[in-house]
Amino acid sequence: MAEIKYKPVPHNHKEFLAKAGTRKGFVAAYNALDLEYQLADQMLKARSRAGLTQDAVAERMGTTKSAISRLESAGKHAPSLATLKRYALAVGCELQVKLVRQKDA
Repeated sequence: MAEIKYKPVPHNHKEFLAKAGTRKGFVAAYNALDLEYQLADQMLKARSRAGLTQDAVAERMGTTKSAISRLESAGKHAPSLATLKRYALAVGCELQVKLVRQKDA
């Protein structure tokens, strides 16, 4: 099966934050999900670098496009390390996890 090349939709994140940041409670809720957003961002960038669609990644992982969509959605799903490893392999990466001492500790 021929793989379809991924073409990301343009998104101006700074503009989005400027608009959304005016809503009550948005900034606190957004900051609480910082780690999830960082992970989702890395996943999307890795898939983009690999030139893959969600369908192609799903096929490589033996799952569905909707499962990949949930996986790439920050805050909606807490994937296991095994799933993250499979995703990394599917997009041509390796998963690295590290614990970093807190700055105030």
